[in-house]
Order: sequence, then C-alpha cells, then structure tokens
Amino acid sequence: MNNTPDQSPLGKTSAYQTEYTPELLFPIPRQQKRDELGLSGTLPFFGVDIWNAYELSWLNMRGKPQVAIATFSAPADSPNIVESKSFKLYLNSFNQTRLANTDALLALLRDDLSNAFGAPVHVTLTLPEDFDKLKMGELDGLLLDRLDVEIDTYSPSPQLLKANHNEAAVEETLVSHLLKSNCLVTGQPDWGSVQIRYAGPQIDQESLLKYLIGFREHNEFHEQCVERIFTDILRQCKPHKLAVYARYTRRGGLDINPWRANFSTGKPSNLRTARQ
Repeated sequence: MNNTPDQSPLGKTSAYQTEYTPELLFPIPRQQKRDELGLSGTLPFFGVDIWNAYELSWLNMRGKPQVAIATFSAPADSPNIVESKSFKLYLNSFNQTRLANTDALLALLRDDLSNAFGAPVHVTLTLPEDFDKLKMGELDGLLLDRLDVEIDTYSPSPQLLKANHNEAAVEETLVSHLLKSNCLVTGQPDWGSVQIRYAGPQIDQESLLKYLIGFREHNEFHEQCVERIFTDILRQCKPHKLAVYARYTRRGGLDINPWRANFSTGKPSNLRTARQ
C-alpha cells in the first residue's frame, strides 16, 4: 500500500455517505513518518492509539435511530494509521444503516478497522443507559506550564532538550496543556495535553516545555507527533524508562489519544479531559 496523506479526503469536498461504506477508510503506512525519525526494525516503544467517537448512530431493524459512544484501541505496531476524516466519514456511513443489534455493529467495526489498521483493533460501545457512568479526569503530574519561559522557536527542536547526567537518577511525571500541532495536510490546529513519565537523569523542565511548545507550527498527525516526542526525549535525555501520552481535543466527533512507552505502566486511562 502506497497511500499518502495528500491522497486522503483531507482538504477535499466530501459527499457524506449515510449507508454503510467500509471503503471510505483511508489507511496510511506508519513507516513513512518513522523513516524520518530513523526508526526501522524493532521499535523503541510499544503502545496504543485510543480513539473515542461521540457521533456514532445507526438504525435498528424498525428504522429507529440508535446512538452510542465508541472507543477504538489500535496497537502502535500495526502497519497503518487511519486518516481521521476518512474515519469520520466511515462512521457517518452507519447513519441510515439498519442493523439487527449492537453485536452486528461491533462485528462490522472490528472487522473493517482491523483490516484498515492491519492488526486487531479493540472496540467497545457505551450505550445511553451507561452514559452517566462515564467519568472525566486530568492527566496527573507536575505541571510544566507554571514555568515562565521565553520562547521564539515554534518548530520541534530536539537540541533544546537537556538532562542532568551528573546527579542521581529520578522518577517523575510531567504534564503540559500547551501542546499544539497542525494537521499534516490542511494545517488546521490540533490541541492537546501531554504527559511524560520517565526514570533516569533529571530532565530540565524549562527545556522540555520549550521543546513541547515548539510543535506549535509543526504539521504532523497526532500519532506522529507523539512518536517524535518520545524519540527525541529518548535520544537527547537518555531516560531508562519513558512513556509519552497525549490527549487531543476532538474534531468531527473524534478524539485521538496516542500512548507510547518502553516499560510496563499498565494501560493508560481513557478519562476524558475538560478540553475534550
């Protein structure tokens, strides 16, 4: 498969299909961007991309609309990502599609998305009777945004990152809500919060905050930004353990939350943040 972002539905006028159309999904190989980072062979991380869909609807066999919130978990070692506008168009293709029950819907979602990502995708549905069980929360950690830094660089600059290799190793969790990148194709803004857990030489917090703010004019998909952050920190600061988790605000009823780690921290929480 040689799909590239410029061939996707992004930035183009799209007719909304309201009858089930799995062909709308547009996979893009992950390796295209990983090559830019010098990542080949065994990856320095494992992880998952957690997608939440808030605008999922279909019809029952009597034609009555049904709604649910869906969560999709795609493994980071799957060969492809799925371009988010195509994902939204695909989900909208269920709007006038009659299905026997939620099991029928789940089966289609699992099969279609697993085919598109190239690996098994876990799918769950939250139905209206369980909406009140959903919780909100924020990423825990020491807030980097408290620092009064002066910044004039708005592209990723890994050379900014510094760590103290002359002192004892530390283990800490750092958080920023100032992550902003832009869509690779359209340049539209993507807003997010990012959590960095690590163990190793203490990372200079001001340099890390400047580095994260440096994504502000950078054009790249969510998953690619998180892998760039992970790779740059790993190479520049050399932590023994590292996990990077970003919670991006939704667009078109979808939010994307990539997580990458090189040590076992347990599955990341899928709590929706205030901005999501």
